[in-house]
Formats: sequence, C-alpha cells, structure tokens
Amino acid sequence: MIEDRGRSGDIMAERRQLFAEMRAQELDSIRLSTYRTACKLRFVQKKCNLHLVDIWNVIEAFRENGLNTMDLNTEFTVARLEAILSTIFYQLNKRMPTTHQINVEQSISLLLNFLLAAYDPEGLGKMSVFVVKMALATICGGKILDKLRYIFSQISDPGGIMVYSQFDQFLREVLKLPMTVFEGPSFGYTEQSTRTCFAQQKKVSLNTFLDTMMSDPPPQCLVWLPLMHRLANVENVFHPVECSYCHSESIMGFRYRCQQCHNYQLCQDCFWRGHASGSHSNQHQMKEYTSWKSPAKKLSNALSKSLSCASSREPLHPMFPDMPEKPLNLAHIITDDCLPSSLHLLISLLESSSHQEEEHSLIARYASRLASDAQQQQRVPNDISFSLDANKQQRQLIAELESKNREILQEIQRLRVQHEQASQPPTCTSQQNPTLLAELRLLRQRKDELEQRMSALQESRRELMVQLEQLMLLLKTQGPGSPRSSPSHTVSRSIPMPTQSESAGTTPTHTPQDSLMGVGGDVQEAFAQGNTHTHTPLQLGVQ
Repeated sequence: MIEDRGRSGDIMAERRQLFAEMRAQELDSIRLSTYRTACKLRFVQKKCNLHLVDIWNVIEAFRENGLNTMDLNTEFTVARLEAILSTIFYQLNKRMPTTHQINVEQSISLLLNFLLAAYDPEGLGKMSVFVVKMALATICGGKILDKLRYIFSQISDPGGIMVYSQFDQFLREVLKLPMTVFEGPSFGYTEQSTRTCFAQQKKVSLNTFLDTMMSDPPPQCLVWLPLMHRLANVENVFHPVECSYCHSESIMGFRYRCQQCHNYQLCQDCFWRGHASGSHSNQHQMKEYTSWKSPAKKLSNALSKSLSCASSREPLHPMFPDMPEKPLNLAHIITDDCLPSSLHLLISLLESSSHQEEEHSLIARYASRLASDAQQQQRVPNDISFSLDANKQQRQLIAELESKNREILQEIQRLRVQHEQASQPPTCTSQQNPTLLAELRLLRQRKDELEQRMSALQESRRELMVQLEQLMLLLKTQGPGSPRSSPSHTVSRSIPMPTQSESAGTTPTHTPQDSLMGVGGDVQEAFAQGNTHTHTPLQLGVQ
C-alpha cells in the first residue's frame, strides 16, 4: 500500500513537471486557440520523443504486444501500456545512430504520465485497446495521410465504410488530448461534433474521410491536427525577410504577410501574440507562408501557370480503392530461429567486421556460390573448362575467408586489450563514494559486453574455419590430376549459433582453444598461431 502511494506520488510529480515545462514556454500567450493547441501538443510530442516515431513504428509495436488480435473494447493495465511504450522507444533507439540516442526511460515515463492524465484521471489503472491505438496514432510523428488511413481502418467495417458510432468514439477520445493541455473550452467534445464532420445519412469511404479531414479548412473540432503537422514541416524553414515588428533579420517557421499594408511581414511569434506596429492592425487579413520564393522564381511560376492549359492544383491525397485490401497473414512469418545455419554464418560474418562494403561483396559471392552448387547437384558438368573455373573460384573464396579470419583475429586482439584496460582496479577505495560505485557498475557492464563480443567473434572464427575445412576437403578431392567429383559429396554440417547468457553477471565459459574443436588438421595447422592467447574473464569488485 505504501509502495502504491509512493508510485502515485512519483507519477503526479512527473506530471506536474511536464506541465510546468510547457508553461515555461509561454504558449498560453498565443492568442489564437488553434495555434495554441497545436503548439502545446507539438511540445508534448517532442518532449516525449514521439516526433521521431511514425505510425508504422507504432503499428509494429502494437503487433509485437498482441494488440492486433485483441478486441478494441478490451481493457488492460498500466503495466501493459508501459510495455507497449517500452517497445516503441527501445526499437527507436535501435534505429537511431549512436550519437543521437534518446533517454528511453524518461520518454516512457513522460508519455505514460501524459496518457494517464488524459485517459485515466481517476487513477483506475485501466485503459482500452481502442483508446491506446487512437491516442498514439494521433500524437505520434510521421505523415498525416498514413495516420488518418490507420485511424479509418479502426473505425470502419469490413466493407470499407465508416461506422458512425466508432467515429463518434474516436472524436470522444482524441479530443481529450487538447483537454489535457487545458484547451477544453475550445476543442472539447460535444454531441454535435460528429454531425459537423459528416452527414449522418451519407456513406463515408476512405477517400471521403480523407477529403474531409485534409480539406482546407478541416472540421472545426480537429483543426489543430493538420496544423500540428504543418508546424513540424516548417520548423526549419528559413525566410530571408525582416520582421516588421521585432526587426529580426530572418524568419524561421511560418511567415505572415499583411494583405493591406505594403510589404508588412511578421514572424510567427509576433503574429501569434498579436503584435502590431505603425498603421498595421490585428484586424487586417494576413496570409500565411510556409516557404520562401525569390522574385525570379515567383515570375517563373506565374509564367508557367499562364502558359499551362491544365489545372495546376494538386489533389489532397491519392485515390484509394473502395474495398479495403486484405491484411497480410503474419502468423507464419519466418523468425531468426528458422534460418538455416548457412544464413546464420553470413549474419555472424556481417556482425563481426566494421567493413560493411567488403562484407556485402563477400556475402554476395558466397551466396552466389551456394546457389550454383545447388543447381549443379542435378547435373554433372561435361565441360572440363567449367571444372577449372569452379576450382579457381573455390581457391579465391578460400583466400577471402582467410582474409576475413585475419580481420577477426585483429578484432579479438583489440577487444583483449580493452579487457585488460577495463580490468585495471580503480585507484580510489572510498566505500561511500557514489560516483565510484557508478563508475564500477559501468565498468562491470562494459566488461560483460566485451566478453560477450569476444565470445561471438571466437564462434564466428570457428565457423569460418569449418567452412575452410570443407572447401579444403573439396579441393583435395578435385586435385589437378583427378576428375571433378560431384558437388553432392560436399560435407555439410549444422553450425550452432553462439548463445548469450541472460544473466548480466555471467561470463562466457568456453575459451578460444575451443574454436578449433571439430576442425581438420589442415585448418588447425594453418590457424594455430591465432590460438596462443587464452580468454581470461574480467573481475571487477565494488568496494
């Protein structure tokens, strides 16, 4: 009970921190409610790093957590919601470069607190599948067209026609987002919201739904949604124009030009907050610009439009078929465990070297060789020149594999040096220093990662030598004076993949000498010089 109260206190504190940071941006000073709402939700989106996640990443996270097979009205706990958010952000970090990694735990905590504030203000700890899908699909990044298509798939029947009750439920849930950022008076749900979007007697297909949602202007209750996407698109747009009020020499984002005052232009901050100077008034009509065009480009566009007979207006969206496409059955999708051992070898080769282009070239040649061998099992070559060419290709492949083995040995040596450096005991022996304890934990984690890396490299090296053994045996049977034997006599064996221990504190138990087990004498003799070192597990003690 005490833990629950403590957890509830942490949630409320983090929630207050998010809203306090939003207030610090002074977004409430924006006089137009549409811009104010869009800016607030854009702030939450970026603060939670959801702007880096598109709808396809969200759908994949739903599939991995089994939401695609659950009824939309099914409720699950906050722990299940946290697992879904964990999948989203941990997968995001895997796609991001190492220099742009996000704080996963902070992103999960901020987004979880925002969703609980919007959809579980009473603290019941329950949320439906439909609510989670609609909320994340609305506030995530990506293209608005893709998001609207996914939303329509959740509120339509199998025939591709929108269900009005489902659309009404969508509005009821999605309009809780502006209410959570204190914009309920402008964009709260009302009973008339659905009727203002569509006529009740009209059948709404996907194209009709997209026409309505992406029109200019869109439905009043959702006018902030396309504006939030336009904000994201113009954040880095540069206008080489001076603002007529704050006199900033350049404008970033939106640019506004008065239709009555000559050459009177405002940046987005001045326009949003109602600033005016000279004879300009806030009552004047303003035109919004999302890009900058030079006078020469404007003249060129005007001439091309005047000379063109066809309409230059582009459609709001591509036309989609009336009947929805049948979804793919992913129940029998091939996983990594089902891959053959030869593909596992290629994957391990890919992970063991930093020279990506050379690896791709080697893999392509090796895969081509395997494919040609499979075809040759059904026929015996009758051309002696073909046999000589195949023998030459095998020798070339052996040379390439030997080169790859040397690279792996160099990588093992480099990791061994890092092991030795990481195993150096710290000079400070203070038992109460939290900084020292944190550093020791990082060293222990680094030690485990390096040992696991060395284990994988040793296993990759052993598998390479097994392949070399097979090729050497094949070369011996195809000597210069002997006829070529059938490829069907090629020795094949199942190569186990290296396994990783689940315990963070467990070190690999096999040594580099094990990498030559089961390898022929020719290969052992050729690579024996690489096995003179032993693998010593690191030991770090926390004082």
